[in-house]
Amino acid sequence: MCSTAGTALMFEWLNREERGLVERRLPRDAPSRRLIAVTEATRGGALWLVAAAALALRPGLCRVGARDAAIAVAAASGLANLTRRLLVRRRPAARDLPAHKALAHKPTSPSFPSAHAAVAAAFTTALARRTGPAGLAAAPLAAAVAYSRVRTRAHWPTDVAVGVAEGVFVGEVVHRAMTRNRP
Repeated sequence: MCSTAGTALMFEWLNREERGLVERRLPRDAPSRRLIAVTEATRGGALWLVAAAALALRPGLCRVGARDAAIAVAAASGLANLTRRLLVRRRPAARDLPAHKALAHKPTSPSFPSAHAAVAAAFTTALARRTGPAGLAAAPLAAAVAYSRVRTRAHWPTDVAVGVAEGVFVGEVVHRAMTRNRP
């Protein structure tokens, strides 16, 4: 991992700014069991890949959309993890908060960007670009995943925002590449 002094200073400034925002706007208590279940089920892209496998059982656009979405999940995960190695940011210091204690898996990797958010956005974008309404049905779940990462203090808000942006970008690139290469 490498981190320049300029990147570290930028993240320290952002951390101070976002800490105040999060403390003022989000509860410190444990989130609902449903929100915790969503964030845990999407760890490592698991839920998204299961959804892609289920969609692949249907013929036509659903099957093609499932393929695109699965590729987007893998690509977004890779990009988020590469970005983490290049731009190292500490996670929020929230170990003692009930919101963070509710997580079964306490992440220790660098915080920036949120791979959960990147993968959720990539899946949703690729699927929606291929199937339209079926893909848009995934959007509320993707939004819940993104919110859960900040609510549980696993990530800073900008980690999630950049993760979503990376995911949308990856989903769009995958869609265009698979559309262009389609027989």
